[in-house]
Amino acid sequence: MSITVVTAPYILKEYDFSLTDREVAAQVEKIISENIQKNMDKAVYSKLLNFIDLTSLNTEDAPDTITELVKKINEFDDNFDILPHPAGICVYPSFVSTVKDMLQEDLEIVSVAGGFPHSQTFIEVKIAEVSMAVLEGATEIDVVIPVGNVLSGNLEEAYNEISEIKAACREAKMKVILETGLLKNVESIKKAALVAMVAGADFIKTSTGKGPKGASLEAVYVMCDAIKEFNSKNGSKVGIKIAGGVSETEDAVKYYTLVQNRLGEDWLTPDLFRIGASRLVNNLLTSIVGKEVKYF
Repeated sequence: MSITVVTAPYILKEYDFSLTDREVAAQVEKIISENIQKNMDKAVYSKLLNFIDLTSLNTEDAPDTITELVKKINEFDDNFDILPHPAGICVYPSFVSTVKDMLQEDLEIVSVAGGFPHSQTFIEVKIAEVSMAVLEGATEIDVVIPVGNVLSGNLEEAYNEISEIKAACREAKMKVILETGLLKNVESIKKAALVAMVAGADFIKTSTGKGPKGASLEAVYVMCDAIKEFNSKNGSKVGIKIAGGVSETEDAVKYYTLVQNRLGEDWLTPDLFRIGASRLVNNLLTSIVGKEVKYF
Protein backbone atom coordinates (compact mmCIF):
# COMPACT_ATOMS: atom_id res chain seq x y z
CA MET A 1 0.00 0.00 0.00
CA SER A 2 1.49 3.37 -0.98
CA ILE A 3 1.92 6.25 1.42
CA THR A 4 -0.56 8.25 -0.65
CA VAL A 5 -3.31 5.73 0.07
CA VAL A 6 -2.51 5.89 3.76
CA THR A 7 -1.96 9.60 4.25
CA ALA A 8 -4.13 11.43 1.74
CA PRO A 9 -7.47 10.13 3.04
CA TYR A 10 -6.21 10.54 6.61
CA ILE A 11 -5.35 14.19 6.04
CA LEU A 12 -7.72 15.34 3.32
CA LYS A 13 -10.89 13.39 4.13
CA GLU A 14 -10.91 12.66 7.84
CA TYR A 15 -10.01 16.21 8.83
CA ASP A 16 -11.96 19.44 8.68
CA PHE A 17 -10.64 22.07 6.27
CA SER A 18 -13.65 24.38 6.36
CA LEU A 19 -11.91 27.06 8.45
CA THR A 20 -11.16 30.25 6.49
CA ASP A 21 -8.47 32.88 6.92
CA ARG A 22 -11.12 35.48 7.82
CA GLU A 23 -12.62 33.24 10.49
CA VAL A 24 -9.19 32.57 11.99
CA ALA A 25 -8.38 36.29 12.18
CA ALA A 26 -11.71 37.01 13.87
CA GLN A 27 -11.30 34.20 16.39
CA VAL A 28 -7.76 35.25 17.26
CA GLU A 29 -8.85 38.84 17.87
CA LYS A 30 -11.74 37.66 20.06
CA ILE A 31 -9.63 35.27 22.15
CA ILE A 32 -6.86 37.78 22.76
CA SER A 33 -9.13 40.74 23.52
CA GLU A 34 -11.24 38.74 25.98
CA ASN A 35 -8.49 36.84 27.79
CA ILE A 36 -5.08 38.49 27.66
CA GLN A 37 -5.45 40.84 30.61
CA LYS A 38 -5.84 38.03 33.13
CA ASN A 39 -2.53 36.60 31.92
CA MET A 40 -0.53 39.84 32.11
CA ASP A 41 0.75 38.63 35.44
CA LYS A 42 4.13 37.81 36.97
CA ALA A 43 3.07 34.23 37.66
CA VAL A 44 2.46 33.73 33.93
CA TYR A 45 5.75 35.45 33.06
CA SER A 46 7.54 32.97 35.34
CA LYS A 47 5.82 30.03 33.67
CA LEU A 48 6.84 31.36 30.27
CA LEU A 49 10.50 31.35 31.35
CA ASN A 50 10.20 27.60 31.80
CA PHE A 51 8.82 27.16 28.27
CA ILE A 52 11.75 28.79 26.47
CA ASP A 53 14.30 27.06 24.28
CA LEU A 54 17.12 29.56 24.69
CA THR A 55 18.39 29.85 21.15
CA SER A 56 21.73 30.68 19.54
CA LEU A 57 21.66 30.10 15.79
CA ASN A 58 24.04 32.73 14.51
CA THR A 59 26.58 32.72 11.70
CA GLU A 60 29.16 34.00 14.18
CA ASP A 61 28.56 31.29 16.80
CA ALA A 62 31.74 29.62 17.99
CA PRO A 63 32.70 27.27 20.85
CA ASP A 64 33.59 30.19 23.11
CA THR A 65 30.25 32.00 22.57
CA ILE A 66 28.27 28.82 23.19
CA THR A 67 30.42 28.09 26.24
CA GLU A 68 29.60 31.52 27.63
CA LEU A 69 25.88 30.96 27.04
CA VAL A 70 25.95 27.60 28.84
CA LYS A 71 27.89 29.16 31.71
CA LYS A 72 25.10 31.71 32.18
CA ILE A 73 22.53 28.92 32.20
CA ASN A 74 24.52 27.04 34.83
CA GLU A 75 24.61 30.18 36.98
CA PHE A 76 20.97 31.12 36.39
CA ASP A 77 19.71 29.67 39.68
CA ASP A 78 22.39 31.56 41.59
CA ASN A 79 21.14 34.83 40.13
CA PHE A 80 17.40 34.10 39.97
CA ASP A 81 16.94 31.41 42.58
CA ILE A 82 13.15 31.64 42.86
CA LEU A 83 12.51 31.54 39.12
CA PRO A 84 12.36 28.52 36.80
CA HIS A 85 15.13 28.18 34.24
CA PRO A 86 14.49 27.75 30.51
CA ALA A 87 13.40 24.38 29.16
CA GLY A 88 16.22 23.90 26.70
CA ILE A 89 19.14 25.37 24.80
CA CYS A 90 18.97 25.27 21.00
CA VAL A 91 22.15 25.31 18.90
CA TYR A 92 23.60 24.11 15.62
CA PRO A 93 24.66 20.41 15.51
CA SER A 94 28.37 21.19 15.72
CA PHE A 95 27.89 22.75 19.16
CA VAL A 96 25.84 19.95 20.74
CA SER A 97 28.92 18.35 22.30
CA THR A 98 29.99 21.70 23.75
CA VAL A 99 26.62 22.08 25.45
CA LYS A 100 26.58 18.49 26.67
CA ASP A 101 30.07 18.70 28.15
CA MET A 102 29.38 21.93 30.04
CA LEU A 103 25.69 21.87 30.96
CA GLN A 104 25.06 21.31 34.66
CA GLU A 105 21.35 22.05 34.73
CA ASP A 106 18.47 19.79 33.70
CA LEU A 107 17.74 21.33 30.31
CA GLU A 108 16.99 19.72 26.99
CA ILE A 109 19.80 19.89 24.46
CA VAL A 110 18.05 20.97 21.28
CA SER A 111 19.74 20.85 17.89
CA VAL A 112 18.49 22.11 14.56
CA ALA A 113 19.43 19.63 11.85
CA GLY A 114 18.39 18.14 8.53
CA GLY A 115 19.53 20.98 6.29
CA PHE A 116 18.27 23.79 8.54
CA PRO A 117 16.96 26.36 7.75
CA HIS A 118 15.83 25.62 4.18
CA SER A 119 15.70 21.81 4.15
CA GLN A 120 17.25 21.89 0.69
CA THR A 121 19.73 19.06 0.63
CA PHE A 122 19.82 15.32 0.04
CA ILE A 123 17.73 13.16 2.39
CA GLU A 124 20.89 11.13 3.08
CA VAL A 125 22.62 14.30 4.29
CA LYS A 126 19.62 15.21 6.45
CA ILE A 127 19.55 11.79 8.08
CA ALA A 128 23.31 11.81 8.64
CA GLU A 129 23.20 15.23 10.28
CA VAL A 130 20.29 14.26 12.53
CA SER A 131 22.00 11.00 13.49
CA MET A 132 25.25 12.79 14.32
CA ALA A 133 23.47 15.40 16.43
CA VAL A 134 21.74 12.65 18.42
CA LEU A 135 25.03 10.76 18.79
CA GLU A 136 26.68 13.94 20.10
CA GLY A 137 24.01 14.26 22.80
CA ALA A 138 21.00 16.12 21.42
CA THR A 139 17.80 15.18 23.24
CA GLU A 140 15.55 17.07 20.81
CA ILE A 141 15.88 17.70 17.08
CA ASP A 142 14.27 20.61 15.19
CA VAL A 143 13.90 19.94 11.45
CA VAL A 144 12.17 21.79 8.63
CA ILE A 145 9.38 20.19 6.63
CA PRO A 146 10.04 20.28 2.85
CA VAL A 147 7.90 23.36 2.28
CA GLY A 148 8.01 23.10 -1.50
CA ASN A 149 6.42 19.66 -1.38
CA VAL A 150 3.62 20.96 0.82
CA LEU A 151 2.93 23.91 -1.48
CA SER A 152 2.97 21.71 -4.58
CA GLY A 153 0.64 19.16 -2.98
CA ASN A 154 3.26 16.41 -2.81
CA LEU A 155 2.30 15.36 0.69
CA GLU A 156 3.53 11.81 0.16
CA GLU A 157 7.10 12.97 -0.33
CA ALA A 158 6.91 15.27 2.67
CA TYR A 159 5.51 12.43 4.78
CA ASN A 160 8.20 10.00 3.64
CA GLU A 161 11.01 12.41 4.42
CA ILE A 162 9.78 13.33 7.90
CA SER A 163 9.17 9.66 8.68
CA GLU A 164 12.76 8.80 7.77
CA ILE A 165 14.09 11.65 9.88
CA LYS A 166 11.92 10.54 12.79
CA ALA A 167 13.58 7.11 12.67
CA ALA A 168 17.00 8.79 12.72
CA CYS A 169 16.03 10.74 15.86
CA ARG A 170 15.86 7.48 17.85
CA GLU A 171 15.02 8.46 21.43
CA ALA A 172 15.30 12.19 20.79
CA LYS A 173 12.09 14.14 20.34
CA MET A 174 11.44 15.56 16.89
CA LYS A 175 10.06 19.05 16.34
CA VAL A 176 8.94 19.74 12.78
CA ILE A 177 9.17 23.35 11.62
CA LEU A 178 6.37 24.28 9.21
CA GLU A 179 7.77 27.68 8.18
CA THR A 180 4.24 29.04 8.31
CA GLY A 181 5.23 32.43 6.89
CA LEU A 182 5.78 30.74 3.52
CA LEU A 183 2.53 28.78 3.56
CA LYS A 184 -0.16 30.64 1.73
CA ASN A 185 -3.33 30.06 3.75
CA VAL A 186 -5.10 28.19 6.53
CA GLU A 187 -5.41 25.02 4.47
CA SER A 188 -1.68 24.84 3.66
CA ILE A 189 -0.73 25.35 7.31
CA LYS A 190 -3.12 22.66 8.48
CA LYS A 191 -1.94 20.21 5.82
CA ALA A 192 1.68 20.76 6.82
CA ALA A 193 0.80 20.32 10.49
CA LEU A 194 -1.09 17.08 9.87
CA VAL A 195 1.60 15.61 7.61
CA ALA A 196 4.17 16.31 10.32
CA MET A 197 2.07 14.76 13.07
CA VAL A 198 1.12 11.68 11.07
CA ALA A 199 4.83 11.21 10.28
CA GLY A 200 5.66 11.18 14.00
CA ALA A 201 6.35 14.75 15.10
CA ASP A 202 6.49 15.21 18.87
CA PHE A 203 6.09 18.97 18.36
CA ILE A 204 5.09 21.16 15.45
CA LYS A 205 6.90 24.49 15.26
CA THR A 206 6.01 27.73 13.50
CA SER A 207 9.21 29.01 11.98
CA THR A 208 12.97 28.82 11.61
CA GLY A 209 13.40 32.49 12.44
CA LYS A 210 15.43 32.72 9.24
CA GLY A 211 12.58 33.17 6.77
CA PRO A 212 10.79 36.31 5.55
CA LYS A 213 8.10 35.93 8.22
CA GLY A 214 8.20 34.50 11.69
CA ALA A 215 5.42 33.30 13.94
CA SER A 216 1.91 34.75 13.79
CA LEU A 217 -1.08 34.36 16.07
CA GLU A 218 -3.18 33.23 13.13
CA ALA A 219 -0.77 30.44 12.20
CA VAL A 220 -0.61 29.27 15.82
CA TYR A 221 -4.42 29.21 15.97
CA VAL A 222 -4.48 26.89 12.94
CA MET A 223 -1.72 24.69 14.38
CA CYS A 224 -3.64 24.41 17.66
CA ASP A 225 -6.74 23.48 15.68
CA ALA A 226 -4.79 20.72 13.91
CA ILE A 227 -3.29 19.44 17.18
CA LYS A 228 -6.69 19.41 18.86
CA GLU A 229 -8.32 17.52 16.01
CA PHE A 230 -5.40 15.08 15.75
CA ASN A 231 -5.65 14.43 19.49
CA SER A 232 -9.42 13.86 19.29
CA LYS A 233 -8.93 11.17 16.64
CA ASN A 234 -6.07 9.17 18.13
CA GLY A 235 -5.41 10.42 21.66
CA SER A 236 -1.86 11.61 20.94
CA LYS A 237 -0.74 14.88 22.49
CA VAL A 238 1.57 16.74 20.13
CA GLY A 239 3.37 19.80 21.43
CA ILE A 240 3.61 23.24 19.86
CA LYS A 241 6.70 25.44 19.58
CA ILE A 242 6.48 29.09 18.65
CA ALA A 243 9.56 30.71 17.15
CA GLY A 244 10.42 33.62 14.92
CA GLY A 245 10.17 37.19 16.19
CA VAL A 246 8.81 36.54 19.69
CA SER A 247 10.83 38.90 21.86
CA GLU A 248 8.45 41.01 23.93
CA THR A 249 6.65 39.91 27.09
CA GLU A 250 3.23 40.89 25.76
CA ASP A 251 3.77 38.90 22.56
CA ALA A 252 4.66 35.80 24.56
CA VAL A 253 1.57 36.25 26.73
CA LYS A 254 -0.60 36.48 23.62
CA TYR A 255 0.68 33.12 22.40
CA TYR A 256 0.28 31.65 25.89
CA THR A 257 -3.33 32.90 25.95
CA LEU A 258 -4.05 31.39 22.55
CA VAL A 259 -2.64 27.97 23.46
CA GLN A 260 -4.44 28.06 26.79
CA ASN A 261 -7.75 28.82 25.10
CA ARG A 262 -7.44 26.41 22.17
CA LEU A 263 -5.67 23.44 23.76
CA GLY A 264 -6.30 23.83 27.47
CA GLU A 265 -4.24 23.77 30.64
CA ASP A 266 -2.77 20.34 29.84
CA TRP A 267 -0.62 21.98 27.15
CA LEU A 268 0.80 24.63 29.49
CA THR A 269 3.89 22.60 30.33
CA PRO A 270 7.39 22.45 28.82
CA ASP A 271 6.58 18.94 27.62
CA LEU A 272 3.99 20.35 25.21
CA PHE A 273 4.64 24.08 24.84
CA ARG A 274 7.87 25.84 23.91
CA ILE A 275 8.95 29.23 22.68
CA GLY A 276 12.20 29.52 20.76
CA ALA A 277 13.80 32.83 21.67
CA SER A 278 16.82 34.68 22.95
CA ARG A 279 15.90 38.31 23.77
CA LEU A 280 12.59 37.21 25.29
CA VAL A 281 14.29 35.83 28.40
CA ASN A 282 15.73 39.21 29.36
CA ASN A 283 12.40 40.91 28.70
CA LEU A 284 10.51 38.40 30.84
CA LEU A 285 13.04 38.81 33.64
CA THR A 286 12.64 42.59 33.36
CA SER A 287 8.86 42.25 33.63
CA ILE A 288 9.19 40.01 36.68
CA VAL A 289 11.79 41.89 38.73
CA GLY A 290 10.57 45.36 37.75
CA LYS A 291 13.87 46.71 36.44
CA GLU A 292 15.87 46.19 33.28
CA VAL A 293 17.70 42.88 33.13
CA LYS A 294 20.33 41.99 30.54
CA TYR A 295 21.46 38.61 31.75
CA PHE A 296 21.67 36.72 28.44
